[in-house]
Amino acid sequence: MADQTFDIVVIGAGPGGYVAAIRAAQLGLNVACVERENLGGICLNWGCIPTKALLRSAEVYHNMERAKEFGLSADTFSFDLDAIVKRSRGVAKQMNGGIKSLFKKNKVTSIMGEAHIAAKGKVVVKTDKGEETLLAKNIIVATGARARELPGLEADGDLVWTYRHALVPKRMPKKLLVIGSGAIGIEFASFFNTFGADTTVVEVMDRVLPVEDKDISAFAKKQFVKQGLTILEKTTVKKLDRGNGKVVAHFEDANGTTTQEFDTVISAVGIVGNCEGLGLEDLGVTIDRTHVVTDEYCRTGVDGVFAIGDIAGAPWLAHKASHEGVMVAELIAGQKPHPIKPNTIAGCTYCHPQVASVGLTEEKAKAAGYTLKVGKFPFIGNGKAVAMGEGEGLVKTIFDAKTGELLGAHMIGAEVTEMIQGFVIGKTLETTEEDLMHTVFPHPTMSEMMHESVLAAYDRAIHI
Repeated sequence: MADQTFDIVVIGAGPGGYVAAIRAAQLGLNVACVERENLGGICLNWGCIPTKALLRSAEVYHNMERAKEFGLSADTFSFDLDAIVKRSRGVAKQMNGGIKSLFKKNKVTSIMGEAHIAAKGKVVVKTDKGEETLLAKNIIVATGARARELPGLEADGDLVWTYRHALVPKRMPKKLLVIGSGAIGIEFASFFNTFGADTTVVEVMDRVLPVEDKDISAFAKKQFVKQGLTILEKTTVKKLDRGNGKVVAHFEDANGTTTQEFDTVISAVGIVGNCEGLGLEDLGVTIDRTHVVTDEYCRTGVDGVFAIGDIAGAPWLAHKASHEGVMVAELIAGQKPHPIKPNTIAGCTYCHPQVASVGLTEEKAKAAGYTLKVGKFPFIGNGKAVAMGEGEGLVKTIFDAKTGELLGAHMIGAEVTEMIQGFVIGKTLETTEEDLMHTVFPHPTMSEMMHESVLAAYDRAIHI
């Protein structure tokens, strides 16, 4: 087959790669996007989207259990795990088809296969029809990441699962162990716990959701325990003994070692970048702990080779990958995009209650030398939250006392994953406390708590 020439070859069609390909095509560039498995990548097919579909089912079920609180009657209701999973997979399939349509609309050449960068400007793709050679001055690596597996805790798909197994569970666990309390671990713990699994979460750090502000982590733990979750902090799972439909987990904490028996284990202990087999190191690209080292514009230091998304390191978020894809496409097209500012990228966890944050935690802000103004506002003080039956929650804002700069915002409660974007915009526009105080928030809305939290930082809150 004759070599094909493009302006850009994108390797990986996840939320970074497919967005980069589409934006480049919009700018008039000839683009090919290579994907070895599913258009939309892990996020769309095995991550962000299908997990939210599962969690939506759990949310509806939870609300059905609370029917009497709202003057409703739902005395007999149940769930069908297979139907829940089928809906989730259907949502992922629908979105996958949407990527195909977007590629067609924007005239992006889509190639299914395994890519290897044979030399600068040369990508060889193994397809089911043989090898194809793609030539391009610019190559964007967007190959994403996969679940990290620790020795002795490896998944087998039967008793020990990764997130992929947990998305298509062959059974509803009765006694579940979740190793790791980051976003992935807590979301699956929340899902299975809602449907009745006796769930234990083990975290090696000193608190659940360890990347979040301490106040948010503490609030979350109280809510999780109230819901029936068992939380073990500063605890390590040393090994798993498997057999006869059960797993014996060996725990170690400050008091020594203990064992517990479970029928299912979900390992959610981080991710590993998909950097193998690409030929990156032969090109001179630097790889540090499975992630490609880049500058603020996602340049690898090798002319014409860029890396975006999870393969390029933290924060490991789909929206960060997409924004990097747009930035790189515009850079290649000769435009002058702004570099990504990590402290303006929000993190969201879709457990119950939801958690969302942007910018510095109070602890990190203090460590950076700032003098702070900190405001907190509880959901119970907001009329809309109480009317919704969602009075458990907290909004916290952190400001530089000298300049009024919004340094960070942290939330836990209903719909905070939607509300956080208001603070993201504020940080992007370099908003001060005065700007936020003078902004009129509609009533009755949950967003009023954002306003009250700002006011509280300056001892001006009205409703607490």
